[in-house]
Amino acid sequence: MILHSKILGAGKPLIILHGFLGMSDNWKTFASKYAAAGFQVHLIDQRNHGRSFHSENFSYDLMATDLERYCQYYQLEKVSLLGHSMGGKTAMFFAIKQPEMLSKLLVVDIAPKYYPSHHQDILKGLNSLDFSVIKSRMTAENQLAKYIPDQATRLFLLKNLYWKSKQELGFRMHLKALSSSIEEIGKALPTNSQFKGETLFIKGENSNYIQDSDIPNIQQHFPNAKLQTIKNAG
Repeated sequence: MILHSKILGAGKPLIILHGFLGMSDNWKTFASKYAAAGFQVHLIDQRNHGRSFHSENFSYDLMATDLERYCQYYQLEKVSLLGHSMGGKTAMFFAIKQPEMLSKLLVVDIAPKYYPSHHQDILKGLNSLDFSVIKSRMTAENQLAKYIPDQATRLFLLKNLYWKSKQELGFRMHLKALSSSIEEIGKALPTNSQFKGETLFIKGENSNYIQDSDIPNIQQHFPNAKLQTIKNAG
C-alpha cells in the first residue's frame, strides 16, 4: 500500500513528514510557500495517521520502508526530506537505510536518542472519547479538557476528528494501534548508524527536545549536521 499524500507545485522533490498524532495538513501553510519557491512538495500521512492505511504493525523501520515505496511509486530521486518530531525520527531511519535516495535531510525538534514515553495523558484523553455518546466537536473538546489542559494541544488533536457518517464521529488515526505501540515512538537510532549527507537539525529555543548534551550524539550519527535554533519557538 502507498501512503496518502498531497502534492503541491513542481520542481525539486521535498517530502514533509508530520509528528505523532498529526497529519499532512499540519504543514500545508509552509508547503504552499515551499511550492512557490520552486519545490514539488509531498505532504505525507504516515501509516496509522491521516488518510493513510491502518495497520496493527507500527515501527520506524516499517515507516522508513513505507517512505521508500512511496518514492519508488512516484519515481522520486534525490529528495530533500523534512521530518518533525516522530516524522523526524522516521526521516533519520530512512536516511541511514537509504542514503543514496536523499539530497538533504532536515530534522525538526527531535534528536537521535531514546525518549521515554510521555504521551500517556493525551492517549488516555483520546481513548476516553465515546463516540456513541459524543456527537459534537465541542463535547469532544470538553471531555479532552479533563486530561489535556492546554487548548492548543486539544485543538491540534481534534483535527483528527471526522464524520464517519451523518450520525457518527470518529478518528482518522488508528488510535488503538498507536496506543499499543507507544514505546516505539521514543526509539533511538541503532548504535553506530550514520548518514554522511548534508543535514540540518532545527531546534525551538523554548523546547527541551534537543539539548546541548545531545549534540555529540547528533554529530556521531550525522557527521555533516548543523544545528539551527529558532528564537522564541516552542
